Amino acid sequence: MQHIEALKPELEKPRKIAVIPHRRPDADALGSCLALYGYLVQGEHEVKVISPDEYPDFLKWMKGNESVLVYENGEKRKIEKFLETADFIFCLDFSSLDRIEDLGKLVAASKAVKVLIDHHPGKENFAAYELYDTKASATAELIYDFLHLMGAIDTLTVDMAECIYAGIMTDTGSFKYSSTSSKVHRTIADLIDVGVTPEKIHRLIYDTNSENKIKMLGFVLDQRLKVLREFNTAYMYISDDDLKRFQSKNGDTEGLVNYALSIEGIKLAALFIDRTDSVTMSFRSVGDFSVSEFASAHFNGGGHKNASGGKMTIPLGEVVDFFESLLPFYKDQLRQPDA
Repeated sequence: MQHIEALKPELEKPRKIAVIPHRRPDADALGSCLALYGYLVQGEHEVKVISPDEYPDFLKWMKGNESVLVYENGEKRKIEKFLETADFIFCLDFSSLDRIEDLGKLVAASKAVKVLIDHHPGKENFAAYELYDTKASATAELIYDFLHLMGAIDTLTVDMAECIYAGIMTDTGSFKYSSTSSKVHRTIADLIDVGVTPEKIHRLIYDTNSENKIKMLGFVLDQRLKVLREFNTAYMYISDDDLKRFQSKNGDTEGLVNYALSIEGIKLAALFIDRTDSVTMSFRSVGDFSVSEFASAHFNGGGHKNASGGKMTIPLGEVVDFFESLLPFYKDQLRQPDA
């Protein structure tokens, strides 16, 4: 494995390059990919951004969105052919190939040189070049660093800067998480100087909700929220019928778990969603309680210390019961006051 600076001479002539985010891309994953896409196409490379599956409508304003190929949308053969002949595959915002499911096998089998840019713990050693930092606030922050390392910060356009801003903004919880360093603020200042309007990006991501999404939020908070004061824990669950009732689209459950975490005194929050073939979950915590370790130990998941996820293939009710059964074993940690 080489540090990513060694990649610079390899990109000085046109290449065939795939750029891939994790499954169910969020603003950081997609924003990072499209900002990188904006840089690479300036070098006359043949570039395809390939998403494992669909992503929320509120991200489709990003420049380059119209060119994204979606693996699960009937474009599989086209994508397979591209990966078979690609020179480089950039893997963004994930550090293990199982995060892109079926695409992971194609990436592993491809003769293309793999490049990893990510900030999530649990890295696999599959890439020849890496820009990897678990202390980074977002992969989008690392994309900004990548431009500097390539000596290409002058190629940063307003469109690219908006994608980077969106990724950092969302992954820092609008700059409230502990990962919001002084470096993050200096980066954001640079992006604003390039031409980013923060109010515009915030509105596009947070203030473009459908009527059904707002109704589902009200329903979930009223009917699907459970608070367990004994364990300083709150969780919500959404059934397959609930999703159908509110005609839920990709992204409609984004951020829901934070409402549970916002309750006074809550240290651990969880959201369980029945996706028919599996139950996906989001975990959030405050203080020293590591939901990354919790998800890894019990829910086939992982992520960051205070923000993680998981997945199980048993019924929703059994997942929720299992979650509750675990809490007594963590009671002391969850009752411990924050430092």
